[in-house]
Parts: sequence; structure tokens; C-alpha cells
Amino acid sequence: MAETGKNTARRDLLLELQRRAQGKWAREKTFEVDAPKASDGEGGRDKFFGNFPYPYMNGLLHLGHAFSLSKLEFASAYHRLKGDRTLFPFAFHCTGMPIKACADKIAKEIAAYGNPPVFPDASVMEAEAEAKAKAEAANAGPADPTKFVAKKSKATAKKGTQATQWAIMQASGIPDEEIPSFAESMHWLNYFPPLAKRDVIAMGCQVDWRRSFITTDANPFYDAFVRWQFNTLKKIGKIVKAKRFAVYSPIDGQPCADHDRASGEGVGPQEYLLIKMAVYDECLTGDLAPLAGKKVFLAAATLRPETMYGQTNCWILPDGDYGAYELANGEVVVMCERAALNLSYQEQFAEEGKPKCLLTFKGQSLIGCAVKSPRAELEKIYCLPMMTILMNKGTGVVTSVPSDSPDDFMALSDLKAKPALREKFGVKDEWVMPFEVVPCVHIPEFGDACAPMVCAELKIQSQNDRVKLDEAKHRTYLKGFTEGVMILGNHKGKPVKEAKPLIRQEMIDDNTGMVYSEPERTVMSRSGGECVVALTDQWYLEYGEEAWKAKAEKCLENMNCYHDEARHSFEHTLGWLRQWACSRSFGLGTRMPWDEQYLIESLSDSTIYMAYYTVAHLLQGGDMYGEARPSVDPSKLTDEVWDAIFLGTAKPSEDDFPRDLLDRMINEFNFWYPFDLRVSGKDLIQNHLTFAIYNHTAIWEDEKMWPRSFRTNGHLLLNNEKMSKSTGNFKTLKQAIEEFSADAMRFTLADAGDTVEDANYVDDTANAAILRLTKEITWYEEQMAEIEAGNLRTTEPNKFIDRVFTNAMNTAIAQTQEHYENMMFREALKSGFYDLQSARDAYRLMSAEEGGMHADLTKRFIEVQTLLLAPICPHTCEHIYGTILKKEGSVTSAGFPSGEVEDVALTAANKYLADLITNMRKGIAKCTAPPKKGPKGPPKVAKEGTIVVASEFVGWRAVCLSILAESYDTKSKTFPPVPDILAKVKSSELSADANFKNVMKMVMPFIKFKMDEANVAGASALNTKIIFDEMDVLKENIDFIKRALSLSTLTICYTTGENAGSKADDATPGAPAFEFVVTSDEDLAAGVANMLLG
Repeated sequence: MAETGKNTARRDLLLELQRRAQGKWAREKTFEVDAPKASDGEGGRDKFFGNFPYPYMNGLLHLGHAFSLSKLEFASAYHRLKGDRTLFPFAFHCTGMPIKACADKIAKEIAAYGNPPVFPDASVMEAEAEAKAKAEAANAGPADPTKFVAKKSKATAKKGTQATQWAIMQASGIPDEEIPSFAESMHWLNYFPPLAKRDVIAMGCQVDWRRSFITTDANPFYDAFVRWQFNTLKKIGKIVKAKRFAVYSPIDGQPCADHDRASGEGVGPQEYLLIKMAVYDECLTGDLAPLAGKKVFLAAATLRPETMYGQTNCWILPDGDYGAYELANGEVVVMCERAALNLSYQEQFAEEGKPKCLLTFKGQSLIGCAVKSPRAELEKIYCLPMMTILMNKGTGVVTSVPSDSPDDFMALSDLKAKPALREKFGVKDEWVMPFEVVPCVHIPEFGDACAPMVCAELKIQSQNDRVKLDEAKHRTYLKGFTEGVMILGNHKGKPVKEAKPLIRQEMIDDNTGMVYSEPERTVMSRSGGECVVALTDQWYLEYGEEAWKAKAEKCLENMNCYHDEARHSFEHTLGWLRQWACSRSFGLGTRMPWDEQYLIESLSDSTIYMAYYTVAHLLQGGDMYGEARPSVDPSKLTDEVWDAIFLGTAKPSEDDFPRDLLDRMINEFNFWYPFDLRVSGKDLIQNHLTFAIYNHTAIWEDEKMWPRSFRTNGHLLLNNEKMSKSTGNFKTLKQAIEEFSADAMRFTLADAGDTVEDANYVDDTANAAILRLTKEITWYEEQMAEIEAGNLRTTEPNKFIDRVFTNAMNTAIAQTQEHYENMMFREALKSGFYDLQSARDAYRLMSAEEGGMHADLTKRFIEVQTLLLAPICPHTCEHIYGTILKKEGSVTSAGFPSGEVEDVALTAANKYLADLITNMRKGIAKCTAPPKKGPKGPPKVAKEGTIVVASEFVGWRAVCLSILAESYDTKSKTFPPVPDILAKVKSSELSADANFKNVMKMVMPFIKFKMDEANVAGASALNTKIIFDEMDVLKENIDFIKRALSLSTLTICYTTGENAGSKADDATPGAPAFEFVVTSDEDLAAGVANMLLG
């Protein structure tokens, strides 16, 4: 709840100012912007075009959307404020499976449970959903540290653990009587986009809504644009039809891309080689007897076919569930059911999706089974038990190469060393004891058998020593590939990296191995089923093709990514991304122009739509659905027309397309493109954002049309916890605005964080923002009334406090502009609000007995503060700008404030004064404190003080400064390494000093301090005198110092003055010494307490 208790008057004031400001902007069409015509004479005015991935319309927008959106909003508002012609459009994504899947679920739930549905016990259903989510998480496997993987997919995070689609709709605030309408896909398109628009407007986003649209063929204008895009990509050879492995949803009967998934976003196919280990006929007994007379193979999935020469056994999970499956060629393979299902979609079984199972059995039935494994040096090896096999990864059958695998070596060693373990699983000695390591790969660092060596080095005791075994694998596997040399087989002497693909292909060719693929980890489709990997014959975008990849890398090289982590993620994605299945059999979207049985999938129709924003208003006239026909019928939008608009080709005739409209569209595109900024969550780097780079470099040969910058951010926590509907820790955008007001919410979003790490939205910050903003409004009103009444000082504003305050405003302006330019909005809030507020408060305090604040400076502060805060809190600032400051126009385009260059000396002087008062106050507290032991006595009071000032550095300090000044590079503003500087000090005249050792103890901190000071103030910090006149500052502010410290008398002198006394040796430039005269009511005798400034 906003604020505390039931008093929401302050929040309500902000909501009222919000209503007024948004009404003004709507009436004046403040954010509608067109490209200038050549005759407008605005060629010199900069433009800014920023955009945001259109949100998916299967629910209401929430704070997570608002956080990413706020980055673009603040940037756009800043550019509009400073005078750039600024375009911020917004659209709505409806393509793909999610809406269709959700609609189908509602229809199924109504059919199964009635309308309204009466479901089984909710707690049971939610417990099942929670257990399913945990199982998926457990199956995630090790994370790639270079690749972002959310703990929950977006879909899972949104729905929490609600077990039904009906419950998810209820959690979104949809009344029960309206939910049945959502069984129709088109209802989603009509329902959610207007609500999203409502909420983005309420947030105060400066959007040109004329350019808004929805995707899919429901919008014929956008549909024509996407068809042109794909025709163009096919024409230049970027789309091919081929059979490729793709993550596939058996329920949906089509590939399942990231946006079609409930979990497993970013997961791709993992390709293995299945090693066909032939079972000896004499072993087809017992549970395996029905297989007698057939060619039976244990199928083990491997990524390292080059090590097959070193096999000593085969691993089986004793209580694992296995099956014998007959392939289309009559061969029988033994594997787990999940692997067989995957393989059935890879053209290995007679019927797709239906692996022919001959029998099932437990793994124990395979223990002791003898097999002949291809490429193995040993003629016969045996199946042995291993308890750490995962049945949700690979086939459940695992090859064993103890020379190169630390896990295999320790498992085999355990069986050899533990008779009881052999007995437990019925393992005969002859299956284990005769088998020794068979070296097959030489690694320079580890010799011919790396696993035994590294296990000994790490002192691994058993196969259960998981942490050390993982470290052992980390040490050996990569080096085995990069540095290993084959020492067995027909590729003996070849580097592993050369031999590996050759051995793999040879095994495929001689039918001792076959290609197999499965998802890297569990993927669930939005329709509810687990996905497999299928060999699909469909249309693919040729991502990863060398020439295209090189152009994408060049585009990235010239882009601003704002954070190194983001750039590295892009580089990593470009490194692994390959062909992408871009067609689907059903869902919502645009038909493949040349093959209309397919739809274009949702991540592929959303890569260059930023270009469509530039012309959407001319085609759709502000109707997001494209149902209005303000200018032309969509059938007129041929590829020839789009080519003329976007590629600059010859214009079609007037009869084919209106020339005036065409010229306006060309002018809009050429003015706004390329876009200057795209803002997104970092999870889209692995697909959407990298796809955008690829598609721009393919469509536009002209590099000037390629994206200029991508700004990515982390996810948003809510009060230090993950947002989740199931826990109640969740806020829709509408709820947040109603609870706190748009400006307080925006303030909190700006304060939440600037990095690519997860940020944190804190309710307490929002409540504090309500208080701060409303108190500022009141103070501004009071001060403007005081100014009008002539009650504030109007003399020349040249006092120290005036100069300091003016300088603080100049500093805030410069720093805040730099932060806005770098999209560091939390820092902009700090310099442009918090720091400026502190400077104002200090000015009020210091000027209290100096005739008060100056009228002109007070008014300038209000204006500067308003303009600096306007991109973040525009509603409040619009009120201040128009109503309090009585300015014409809108604050949104008022111009960024200008100021003088920061006076570094004045900044240093002000800090010096503040620090001095703080330290003197501590000194007074210390010398007036009662004794720790004995009688306390009467209270002591410091009434007199002396400040001793050193005019310049002398002695060893002067020598050090001279060395620093000689070493400082004024161009790069850098120093050589500290050891080099210390070496110069040691070889200087100081080395002859008898006290040199003690001096050197003080040299290091002094040098470090002055180097840090030079990083801020430049070479002037290395002078023997400091950059401001200490004595002048102290004399000008002596009354303030006396008042702040309650001193009746204060003497200021140089170290050479007669009042300096023993303090002369303690003072250095910028660090004066001071002392006080302390008295008590009963004893007026003076006692001197000395305190050196720390």
C-alpha cells in the first residue's frame, strides 16, 4: 500500500498531476513526430529513434516489462528534452504458439470440466505442477557460464504454479464470465493490446501511438511487410529448405522455438554419436531371451568417438528402466524409452513418433552381458553397474574409457577394490579384474592416460567424490581435444581435433554408429508436452553461414552495447548460433509467401519490424489492427513498393501505388533509420537481438542502416525476491501505477539498477519517492511565493555559499547529462536529484544567517532540478514547469539545462570546509568528553579555537610531488606503475636522510593520495600548493565555522604565524591543524587540547 496507514493524500496528488499532464500531452499531441521535409530547414537537428521488443499479448504488462521499458522511456525522454527529434513507437506481438496454446487449453478445460469448470482438488493439481517444475529444474544440467539461462522461463515465471489455464486467467484479473471468450485466439488479440496501451500511457511513456500495430495476418499491412522481408531473404539465399535437427513438440506436431516454450528457453539440440555395441548371442538369455536370433546392440551416446579405442566395459544403471526397440532396418537397440522416443523422430523407426518396443526390463538384466564394441581394442567387454547414470540424459547406456574419463576410472577402481560392491550387483570377478586401462590419447601434460594421473593428483577416493571429479574432467577434457594426439587406431599420430570428425564419419559410414540428437535439457511446450529433437524438413534461416556471420560480427563491433558483459554474450551467441527453423505448421502469424502451408515463426517475423514503425502511421492511420484504410489498400503493398521504400530501388508507377504516399514513406524511413537504440532484457541476446543483427546485415548492404546500439538489462526483483504470481510477490503495471503513481514508480525503476545483473524494485523506495516529490512541490510553491514577495536576498550572488551552490548546480548538470547519455539512470538520479538536493540543503543551512538564500539561485535551482528530473518524473515536473515556474510549452521539450564548466577548485574548497568542520567537531567532542575513569566533574565547553594553515608542501612531501609531476602523462592523464615511482623516490635526495626508513613509511600513502587526487583534478593536484587558497576560504567562512562549532573566538594563522605554536609541524596544505581552549563552569582556567586533523 502506498505510504503508511490509510492516508494516501500525497499519492493522490501525484495521480492528479499525472492525469493533468497526460491530458495535456494527448490534447497537444506532444509525442507525435514526423520526419521533416527538406523544405522544413531542420537538417541540422539531431534525431533519436529508440524501440523496445513488442511485448507478447497473452497477458497484462507487469513491472518486469516496465523495468526494461523504462530504460527506453528515460532515454527517449532525455533526447526529447535536449531538443532531438525523437521517435518512440510501440507495438504488440501476437505471432506464434503461445496465444493459440492458451486458447486451446481453455477450450479443453471447458470441454473436460464444464463452464465454469469444476476442477479436481486445487492443492493436488498445484502440488503436481510444483513437482513437475522441480523435476524440470533438476534436469537442467550444468549451466554454461557464458550463456544466460533463467531459473524459470518467462512463461513459467508469469504463471507460477497455477495448474490450469483458467486459474492463470483468474490470476490475471479476468472475471470468470469473460474467460470462456478466450477459447478463441482472436479474442486475445482484441482484448490485451488495448489494455497494454492503456497501461503504457498511464506510465507516462512518450509514445507516438499512431505507429502502433499488432502482428499476424490479422493486420494485412504488417503481414505484407513480413512477406516482403522473407521474400527478400529467400532471394538473397538466406533461407533454405532442408532436413535439420530441431527441438520439436510432438503434441503440436511442429518445431518448438523459444517463444513457444513453457520452459527450456534457449535450449537447442545436442547431437551425439550412438555407439552400437553388439551383444553376443550367448548373452540373450533370461529377460533378454525373446531377443534371441536378432541383431541386438546396446546404444551408447557419446560426444567423444575418438576415445572408443580405450573401452574396457559398458556402464548400466541397475534399477534403470530399459527397452529393446526394433529399428526400421530390423536391428534392435537397447536404450531408455525417452531416448527411443527422440530417435523415432529422426527417421530411424518405421513409424515417426512410435518406437517399436519389443520388451522392457530393468538394467540389472544387462549386468554381465558381453558386447563387442566398435573401435575397442578389447574383443569382448562386459556391462557393469554404475549408480550415477542419469536416465534423462543420453540413452542410459554409457561407454567406459577409464584411460581418459576420471568418472570411468574411479568407478572401475571401486569395483575392483570392493568385493562387497561386486557381490551386491552379482558382478563376477572375470568381468572386472582382468581389465586394465587402455591408453588411446596422449596429452602432453598428462601422458598417455590422463584420468589415472589427474585422479591421483587430486587424491580422488571414489566415484562419489563429485566435486573433485568435476574438476578432473575440467582439467582433462578440453586439453584432450585441443592438445591430444591419437596413439591407437588407423589415425594414430594425428591430433585429436583432426581425427575426431574422421572417426565419427567412419563409424556412421560402416554402420557401427549413428547420429542421435536430443534437447540439451528438458523443454516443455506451451501446449504442455515434453519436447524431443526431430529431423524436420522445413525452412531454415542460414544463421552461422560464414559470410553472413562475418557481417553480423562487423555490425556488433561497431555497436554500443553499454556493458562488456552484454558484448561478450553477443559474441558467444554469434559463435554457436546456426541454422534456425523459421516455419511452423500452425499457430498465429504470417504465411510463408512461397509455401503457404507454413507460418513464419514468432522469433523470425520480429527482427526488422523497427523499419515498419517508420511508415506504419502513414498506412494504418493510428489503427493498430490495420482495419482502417486511410491511404491505400494493403493489396497495393507489393515487394516492388517495399523495395522502393526500404532499399531505394526504382519507384513503381503512380497507377501501381500513390506517388505522394510513397515519397512520404521513403522520406520517413530515410530520416529515422537506422534506429539508435533498442532496449531489452538480456535473455533475448541468445535469440531475438542476435537475429535482429543478422537480418539487418542481410537486408541492408549499406552499413549505415545497421543498428547503432543495444542496451540490455537483468530481470527485476520485487522487494528482493523473484516476482511470482503463486507467492503473491507480483505487480502488474496497472497495479503499481495505482498504488504509487506513475512518477513514484518510475523513480523507483530508475533507482532499481543500471547493470546487466538483476535489479530490485523496492516498495519503500516508491513510498519515499511519493513523500520526496510532494514535499518538493510544497517547498517550490513556498519559495516562489517568497520570491514574489521580495523576501529572498537579491544582492549580487557572489558570496562563497552562492558560488558553491552555483558550482554544485553546474556539476549536477554535467554529471547528470553524462549519465543520461550512458543510460546510467540510477547514477543520473543520484547526481541530478539526491546530490543536488544535498547541495540545496547545505545552501539553506549555510545561508541561514547570511541574509538567506538568493532569489535568483533559488529559482534557478527549481528550474534545474525540474529539468534534470523530467525524464524520470515527467508528470510532477510538468506541473512544476507550467504551474509553479509559469513556463510556456511542455517540460518534455524544454531543453536540457546548461551550465558553466565545474570549478574544480571551488568543489575542492567546499569539501575542504565541510571536512574541516566535521573533524573539528570530533576534536571538540574528544577534548570536552568526561574522563573515562574517576569523577566526571563539571561539563567542559570549547569556546575558543585556532586553525593553523600550511601554505605549501615542504621537505619529503615536496620531493615526492616533484617526482609525481615529472612522471604524470598529461595527455593520457596517467602515472607509471607505483613501484617505478617509489624507485625514483629511493634514488632521490631523500635517501641521504638519516630518517629515510621512517620517511618511506609515510611516502606510500601520500603518493597514493596525490595520485587519486590528480585523477580528479589533473596535474594541478601535484603542485606544492593546493588548487584553492585555504586562508581565503577560512576567512570568508569564519562566521559560519564559529556558528557551526559554537565557538565565540576563532583564530586562523599560517604555520609561520606567532599563534601557530607546536601545531606548525602538524599542518600540511589541505590538512590544517587545530586546537581548542576548553573551560568549565567551575574552573575557568584554560587547558589546551590539541587535535590533528585525521
